[in-house]
Amino acid sequence: MTYCVAIKLDKGLVFLSDTRTNAGLDNIAKFKKMFTWEVPGERAITLMTAGNLAITQAVVSLLQENIDHPENGLETILNAPSMFRVAELVGDAMRVVQGRYGPGLQQTGESTFSSIIVGGQRTGGAHRLFHVYTAGNFIEATSETPYFQIGEHKYGKPILDRVITPETPLDVSVTAAFLSMDSTLRSNLSVGMPLDLAVVEEGEFAFSQNRRIEEYDANFQALSNGWSAALRKAFDEMLHFNV
Repeated sequence: MTYCVAIKLDKGLVFLSDTRTNAGLDNIAKFKKMFTWEVPGERAITLMTAGNLAITQAVVSLLQENIDHPENGLETILNAPSMFRVAELVGDAMRVVQGRYGPGLQQTGESTFSSIIVGGQRTGGAHRLFHVYTAGNFIEATSETPYFQIGEHKYGKPILDRVITPETPLDVSVTAAFLSMDSTLRSNLSVGMPLDLAVVEEGEFAFSQNRRIEEYDANFQALSNGWSAALRKAFDEMLHFNV
């Protein structure tokens, strides 16, 4: 399975994904689910995937193939005039791939469900965040719903609901995303390390962070242990209340 979370803030965008996939207890593997493109000073784009791995890999490959062959004269996510158009191109690629492979997969009883989060910023436009669905349609994050999750989202949702608003600082949001991921890692074995993190600051058109957090990262382990201790302390304090 998968857990990916993306947060849209007044000051920028935060993306975090795990790398585990599994098709049963004895078939666990690691696959990258976050993909980034950067034209420094012009645009920075992040894409995260969940669902049928063959479908989502084909979508990413199709997008990259169009970038790699400019001689074809096709519009790509690196020359699209807006982030809205970028989301449309991702949705178009999803429809192409679903149309190509979906019927065959469905005949064998395989699910073609796939979802993609795509966000970023280009010069002349605001930073934006979109959730693309299996059919290629999509919605955009708003001030009322400033984050998207795909995959195993239920365990990591409570911390985001309590902490995240559009005004939340970027560093606080990164911590909230890590705690959301930590809660999911502890409660669902189909989500696993290492993690990929990307951060885009508003108006910078480049990644201020774009890195991998490995399984035994000391800082992440300290954060996880500290969060567990804080939860236990808070629980003990709740015992004083009579309900």
